[in-house]
Amino acid sequence: MIAQGAKRVVLGDEVYDYDSQHVLITSVDLPTIVQVTKASPDEPYLSLLLQLDRRALSQLLVESRLPAPRIPPSTRGMAIGEATLPLLAAFHRLVALLDEPLDIPILAPMVQREILYRLLMSGQGAHLRHLAVAGSQSQQIARAIGWLKRHFSEPFRVEALADEAHMSPSTFHHHFRTVTSMSPLQYQKWLRLNEARRLMLTERLDVTRAAFQVGYESPSQFSREYSRSFGAPPLRDIAGLRAGAGGEARGAIISAPID
Repeated sequence: MIAQGAKRVVLGDEVYDYDSQHVLITSVDLPTIVQVTKASPDEPYLSLLLQLDRRALSQLLVESRLPAPRIPPSTRGMAIGEATLPLLAAFHRLVALLDEPLDIPILAPMVQREILYRLLMSGQGAHLRHLAVAGSQSQQIARAIGWLKRHFSEPFRVEALADEAHMSPSTFHHHFRTVTSMSPLQYQKWLRLNEARRLMLTERLDVTRAAFQVGYESPSQFSREYSRSFGAPPLRDIAGLRAGAGGEARGAIISAPID
């Protein structure tokens, strides 16, 4: 949720623009390009991220007796909804608890439950209800993504990953691409390249060590794929990041929402 400013998120060939009048909902970690499109020194970009509790969402779905979702069995893992006044009021109460730390353990779960309810009753409620249903394609793909995040430096077979998601290989490949906009192998590459970028930037690993650590066997292949993803060879890209933020080249970064 954006409190001030605006942001653009690009997922594959789809563009999501949102501001303080909208909320962005993600169900899994997604390979996105993110850019803050409205901010200034006088009015900096401000936002709040709330991690949704799937168990609490499922429990609330049962207790509220909301109808089963009437949406396709597999959809994009991202959606934009309206920031309604009741939803904004609930978020305001949640943030206000920072001034009353002794009340947080008791009141924060209650306010978060209200936020879940407001989201379930919103225009994106069907999307969230589908996410909460045990055994749904969204949950199965999320399980596979969790495995990839833990083992991204290791080689894998798509058939084995499909078995992890309890799907046939063809069905798994279709739903994985529908949710994430890329294939499992492309997603693994995205994880590897972003981790290598972090290692070179924050831990100052050289290109060869970073490439090997994230699972590449060929530093030259790593450099080619890195250049295609980030628009510059590793050394030039990292030097540019260290030189400081600002400028059009630094306006867009590879990022992943928290699931």
